[in-house]
Amino acid sequence: MTTSVLHLMCGKIASGKSTLATALAEQHAAILIGEDRWLAALYPDEIHSVADYVRSARRVRQVLQPLVTQLLGSGVSVVLDVPANTVADRQWLRALADGAHVPHCLHYLAVDDDTCRARLRACNATGDHDFAATDAEFDLITSYFQPPDEQEGLTIVAH
Repeated sequence: MTTSVLHLMCGKIASGKSTLATALAEQHAAILIGEDRWLAALYPDEIHSVADYVRSARRVRQVLQPLVTQLLGSGVSVVLDVPANTVADRQWLRALADGAHVPHCLHYLAVDDDTCRARLRACNATGDHDFAATDAEFDLITSYFQPPDEQEGLTIVAH
């Protein structure tokens, strides 16, 4: 029997997390769950600040937790396109894998700010993403970003 794996995404805004998440889901025949889609569908036009995001994301994560744990426990691999960008986020996400007794893999996209900004502007111009961010929002959100550290006990793959 193949063991399911929980794939996690870590990287700044527009670092390529969603693109990688889609590729990983295809590569591993995994279920892809994207936080932005849930937030856009459940809270349309309600997320205007970091505080709005945190409140709404917390609600979505409460629903996702038992779903992800059940999928993993059933032998289905899951790619969570949920930012694992702080130590607390990564602890919560790692607990999902631990709770289902399956391995995890944190995919870390180490992309510099200038590249992320250029990608963000291009993405905003196409309107293909559920949310658009300004340069000021990029700066604010990036100020919370914490690169993963081996001491967190994570299985990290750098991209």
